[in-house]
Amino acid sequence: MRSSEVLKTRAGSAFVVTIAAVAVAAAGCSSGDGDGGAAKDGGKAGGAAPDAARLAIAPATGTRQVRPEQPVTVTADKGKLTDVALTYGKNGKAAGALSPDGRSWRSVSNLRPATTYTVTARGSGKDGKPVTATSTFTTLTPRKKLETGMSPLEGETVGVGMPVQVLLSKPVPTKQDRATVEKALEVRMSRPVEGAWYWISDREVDFRPREYWPSGEKVRVVAHLAGLKVGADMYGMKDRTLNFTVGPSHITTIDAKRHRATVTNGGATVRTMKVSLGKPGHDSYSGTMIAQEKAAHIVMDSATTGDPGEYRIPTKWNVRMTYSGTFVHSAPWSTDSQGNDNVSHGCVNASPGDAKWFYEFTNRGDVIKVTGTTRRLQFGNGPTPWAKSWDSWLQGSALGAPVTGKPLN
Repeated sequence: MRSSEVLKTRAGSAFVVTIAAVAVAAAGCSSGDGDGGAAKDGGKAGGAAPDAARLAIAPATGTRQVRPEQPVTVTADKGKLTDVALTYGKNGKAAGALSPDGRSWRSVSNLRPATTYTVTARGSGKDGKPVTATSTFTTLTPRKKLETGMSPLEGETVGVGMPVQVLLSKPVPTKQDRATVEKALEVRMSRPVEGAWYWISDREVDFRPREYWPSGEKVRVVAHLAGLKVGADMYGMKDRTLNFTVGPSHITTIDAKRHRATVTNGGATVRTMKVSLGKPGHDSYSGTMIAQEKAAHIVMDSATTGDPGEYRIPTKWNVRMTYSGTFVHSAPWSTDSQGNDNVSHGCVNASPGDAKWFYEFTNRGDVIKVTGTTRRLQFGNGPTPWAKSWDSWLQGSALGAPVTGKPLN
């Protein structure tokens, strides 16, 4: 009889590796690894050793189209597990938890779709004899693949008003599925504060703190989307992690009626600039915005705002405030009006010296407040988390509840 016997069930179920006895006199017997596992001799002649360990793994080796949300399990009968590894690719390793009695192991997170995994389990029986079992299986390839992008950039230092933006490759239209996504988004902070997620659209969900970020805050966002089932046929393809740091508290207040911009750092005024805002018919937006991006050189073209031919002007030291094209920028042609009149096409004109200083001083996410105009900032005209009150922001969460950041470790 064989020194190792493997019992293998149909695809998707567990297989068992048994420590069996060796009949020394039996002709034609074989020893060594069985199919999908290794077994070593360690029992009494004439029958199975009563104290030998039996290991069972699910999914069984060779199984395909495994659902990513299906847990991987390993159990030990008449013995205990000593080590279990769930691996994929060259260096990938998935986590699992061993039961207190050492007799079972279970994966603790979803699997990656379209991925081949190998389980290697080791244990020992009451007789102290070691046993090893393996299983190799492949997860399904979903019909719809959910990929993600994030902002800020990895390692970026941002202003106190910067939101976290999670951008999705496919729409998530239902409240139930949005709640599923929100639950998979983890925010860790060096100084935990309260915040909340808000669905900007069915392809974007943003996070902001209740108040501005504390200066010096370190933030880590983990989107646990690998294997997350969203809707009928869609799965997240991989996890994504983002780390960023919050810089000094830069808050600029621009008064359109006084034609002045007051720039503060940590509450202290560091510069006052003469400015010119939008003339009648081209009013600038009033509201709380953030510095969305910076560009040292841009050609301002009225064609992008629906008025082709009105102007096409190269500009320097541009700090964007809205998607629709509001910037703080250098405007040497309007220095006589700066501090006195509003003559721009909606941007905030500043002198070359002031504009260059502001450009170099500003981080993405710095807060810029504009007052004194008749035109209100519309929510969604860029990242505009501060255009809504906290109560209104909470209403945009599928879970309808705030999130207190977990400690960063």
